[in-house]
Amino acid sequence: MFDHLVDEYLQIGPVKVYPTKSMIALGAKVNFAYISQLGKNFIDVVFPFKQAYDDNLCFSKIKQVPGTNQYNHYFRMYFKEDINDEVRKYMRMAWGMGA
Repeated sequence: MFDHLVDEYLQIGPVKVYPTKSMIALGAKVNFAYISQLGKNFIDVVFPFKQAYDDNLCFSKIKQVPGTNQYNHYFRMYFKEDINDEVRKYMRMAWGMGA
């Protein structure tokens, strides 16, 4: 599933994968998405945006980072098919912020 997520991003534009101490960052010039957990049958991805996008069906949780104007949007992927048009829209938005 990790490879599928990266492949989907490569269809949007160039992507670099950066391992960190506790997660995997996806970035271009700036990191735009973070894989916070690789489970046996799922991947948790966090998209940081400057506003909350509450009107969606793909994010399980949206939380503001205390003391900032950043809103982390949490997406859990169980199947390749979970990356649908709605998720791709937010993936493009996140990539655009990091390009």
